[in-house]
Amino acid sequence: MSSGIDRREALRRVGTTGLVLAGSAALARATWDKGGFGIAAKQGERQVRDFQLKEAASELAQLAIAKTGADPASLTRAAVDALGGMKRFISRGDVVVVKPNIGWDRTPLHAANTNPEVVATVVQMVYEAGAKTVVVTDASCNDPGRCFQRSGIWRAAHAKGAEVILPAEHRFRGMRLKGEVLDDWPVYTPLIQADKLINVPVAKHHNLARYTGAMKNWYGSLGGRRNRLHQSIDLSVADLATFLRPTLTVLDATRVLLRNGPQGGNIDDTRVMNQVIASIDQVAIDAYGCTLIGQKRENVAYLKMGQERGLGVTSWESLRVREV
Repeated sequence: MSSGIDRREALRRVGTTGLVLAGSAALARATWDKGGFGIAAKQGERQVRDFQLKEAASELAQLAIAKTGADPASLTRAAVDALGGMKRFISRGDVVVVKPNIGWDRTPLHAANTNPEVVATVVQMVYEAGAKTVVVTDASCNDPGRCFQRSGIWRAAHAKGAEVILPAEHRFRGMRLKGEVLDDWPVYTPLIQADKLINVPVAKHHNLARYTGAMKNWYGSLGGRRNRLHQSIDLSVADLATFLRPTLTVLDATRVLLRNGPQGGNIDDTRVMNQVIASIDQVAIDAYGCTLIGQKRENVAYLKMGQERGLGVTSWESLRVREV
């Protein structure tokens, strides 16, 4: 379980992209990054960091729902297995980044962060599939040290062999995302320096966006004054989901925050639902997830925007769905 790659491997990856790097600082930025920071399209088009599977036509499930009667670890494993198993998504030797919601100084009972058992199980399954390194990280809203510890995610992920990275100023890099709202913005580089990216959000209420899950979880990929984006929150969420397209999404709905999100703080605002949902479609998984807090998909504006941009479908029922 190595914590990185050696210089020879970094140079090999850089060579395959045709980039010319000058100096050790540039080489350090290229470490892990098979596609390079600027895999963007032609000039004037949006930046895209696409980790999605490029697989042939398949009859495997596209969205899986594991429900009730089991612990978070068993639910997580059942949901991913119902999609065809983690080996469908992970190749031997991959560097994989797992991105939970670790935004808040809250315990698992508050349901403001991803359940640590869900995160730990994803880490374990990724290693079982042959990954070389698994990184768990997020750019927290509250103090990162307290968020990572009080959420239980630091301890749980580290126990499964993950490299847990706390956000720090030097880990952000200004990028031209060329979105409708997001143009120049500092991006949290550990999330784009990987072979595969797995989004592991929690389903919960959000006082501005109405619901937050997979697409909104990408706010944790940004530095700077993120509250400036709240004036156009739906467009900014759509911009982020356009930029970051994960290999797999695993949505934690074991305990759901129904009110006063995203931070919560009152256990009475939560409800145990004992569900974990896995999908290759980040729009569809949110269209299903929002129903768990009593919200309708048509009331969550960024879902429609995501569908219009070709990121997925709001009609999750139209996918190949498997319930476990």
